[in-house]
Amino acid sequence: MFIIDVTLKSTPVTLSVQRKATEDAEATYQQILEAIRSGDRTLVELTCEHQVGKKVSILSNEISAVQVYEKSATATASGRPPGFFALAE
Repeated sequence: MFIIDVTLKSTPVTLSVQRKATEDAEATYQQILEAIRSGDRTLVELTCEHQVGKKVSILSNEISAVQVYEKSATATASGRPPGFFALAE
């Protein structure tokens, strides 16, 4: 299982969807990158393959980061997925 995390500019919330196949995860990642690169204010609609019925729509100009990674025992054991940074309180 592959997880695609999307971080938004105006909020610390990370939105995520899951894909079963490497190719599908890469295609979703590329879809989000293209929306960011276009510079247009477009709506990116994502669905989750793990949780049926889970959908999220994001304005492309609000996306600050996207990452894709394979769900592993390490990420689950620590309780935290791999990420770009950690916020200190």
